[in-house]
Amino acid sequence: MAIRFENVGIAVRDLDATLSFFTDLGLEVIGRDTISGEWADTAVGLDGNHARIAMLQTPDGHGRLELFEYIHPEAIESEPTRPNDIGMHRVAFSVDDIEEALHIAARHGCRLKAGPAQPHQGGRCHPSPRAVRIVSFE
Repeated sequence: MAIRFENVGIAVRDLDATLSFFTDLGLEVIGRDTISGEWADTAVGLDGNHARIAMLQTPDGHGRLELFEYIHPEAIESEPTRPNDIGMHRVAFSVDDIEEALHIAARHGCRLKAGPAQPHQGGRCHPSPRAVRIVSFE
C-alpha cells in the first residue's frame, strides 16, 4: 500500500492573523474557502459546523498545513499542551536562517519560553508558549 503525508490541520482563533504569520515565514496559501453542510460535517466529524479554512504549502511543495477558524460552533479555548500531555505538540519546519525565523515569530507575538535546545541532529530548537508551538531548526 502506498502512503503519502497530506497535511496537518489546526484550529485557530484568527485565520487572517495566523495566515500572516505563516506566509511571513515563507509558506504559500494554495487555497481558501468557507465550508459548511453535509460534506463538512462528515470531513470534520462535527455536525452543523461552519468554518473558514486555508491550505498552506511549504516552498518545496512537500508539506501542507490546513488552518481552520470556526464560525459555528464557537471555538473552545484551551490551554497549550504540557510536554507530557497526550496529543499533538508541534509542527516543525526546517529553515535556513533561524534568527530571521525567530524575528518573524517575535513580530507576530511569539516569545521564547525556553531554549535554545540542541537537538541530536544539530541546529537549535526554540519552543513557544503559544497554543501552536513554534519549533525551528537550523
